[in-house]
Amino acid sequence: MLKRFFVTGTVAVLLLAAGVRDGFATPDLPQNRPDIHLGVTSCAGSTCHGAAAAWDKSTVLQNEYVTWSQKDSHSKAYTVLMNDASKRIAANLGLPNAHEADVCLDCHADNVAPAARGRVFQISDGIGCEACHGGAERWLGLHVAGIAGHAENVAAGMYPTEDPVKRAELCLSCHFGDETKFVTHRIMGAGHPRMSFELDTFTAIQPAHFVVDDDYRKRKQVANGIQTWAIGQAIALERRIDALLDPKRGMDGIFPELVLFDCQACHHSLTEPRWQARPSTGLGPGVVRFDDSNLLMLRVLVSSLDPDQGARLAEQTKQLHKASTESVDAFHAAAKELKQTTGDLVSMFSGHKFGKADISKLLAGLITEAKNAEFSDYAGAEQATMAIGSVLSTATQMGMTELADAAKDPLDKAFAALAKYDAWDYAGFRSAIEAIPVPN
Repeated sequence: MLKRFFVTGTVAVLLLAAGVRDGFATPDLPQNRPDIHLGVTSCAGSTCHGAAAAWDKSTVLQNEYVTWSQKDSHSKAYTVLMNDASKRIAANLGLPNAHEADVCLDCHADNVAPAARGRVFQISDGIGCEACHGGAERWLGLHVAGIAGHAENVAAGMYPTEDPVKRAELCLSCHFGDETKFVTHRIMGAGHPRMSFELDTFTAIQPAHFVVDDDYRKRKQVANGIQTWAIGQAIALERRIDALLDPKRGMDGIFPELVLFDCQACHHSLTEPRWQARPSTGLGPGVVRFDDSNLLMLRVLVSSLDPDQGARLAEQTKQLHKASTESVDAFHAAAKELKQTTGDLVSMFSGHKFGKADISKLLAGLITEAKNAEFSDYAGAEQATMAIGSVLSTATQMGMTELADAAKDPLDKAFAALAKYDAWDYAGFRSAIEAIPVPN
């Protein structure tokens, strides 16, 4: 398994009412559904998912609860709200404490409404089973009795996390934000860690409580890493543009919501000459750049499948950057046009069977963009490195082990170059990426 990269940070943010608001519908996620959440203990029995070790002859591991409680940081998400850093963030935001504030609990716990909490439900369980799999009120009986298949469980309220589209929507709701919760520059200014997310990488580093075997494939959808990466990039861009266009999230007083822009455009040394031109943006120094790291990945992806649409996406990205120096209206108009172009990307990626030929094209595209200095911003370099990891991981699964083995050392060096956000090594990153062999 190739080394995967992770920047810690869970997101939580002040937000407004559920339901339809200013044209934004509440997302269909477990936290927003009406089903009762019965609590983690409803899954933790020794004959259910709380076995001390995996069962040899079971179609599922049976020790999922132990994996979650002992190895998964989601189980500690509520506890984090008690530490000194969280207390400082809460004080900076004017909150009495973090562990009782909805602004924090919405992402650090399964913070459903009190009326949707069962008798043994505990908010202190953090991101428990039902935060991802959905309130078990209607599906638990079917699930335990074994009288229904996965499709029937989903129809009864179980959330289909195996679907990369649904998984991206769920994960991004906290690891970026949505219409009901959204990380802001104010929260980051108060001390919250920087947000970083890429769907396939974060899926890979998540302590697995399932095994993708023949039985799993019969019951559930299985997407390869490249497809998961592609879908995650498209939905992340949709969420970013939605936030930009939302009047309640896109502005903060007289300023735009700065969390949507590249952090290091402002947060850098004023005594070191570190500005690096990005050819495709057309922007000079001193400009606060929209965070286009997902767009950089999508440009490579789309160009590999449809060069004409890839060129159009690149031009619209450049126009978005240009419009950001003109006016809010021009910026929003360019964002709307870009969203129209990218609107069908999820369907495009879901319907494409990524294979060995795609691996060659995508790897070549990512390396070429690195050589062209398109990843000179940290966020772009970070996404590119995780992307290459996803591509090479899929290459290994498809038997292209020689390529993956040859790329392992330079990829590890690229990760090392990104290790310190405030002092990352751009030259080392670029040198490492350019050392990765491109398949014929």
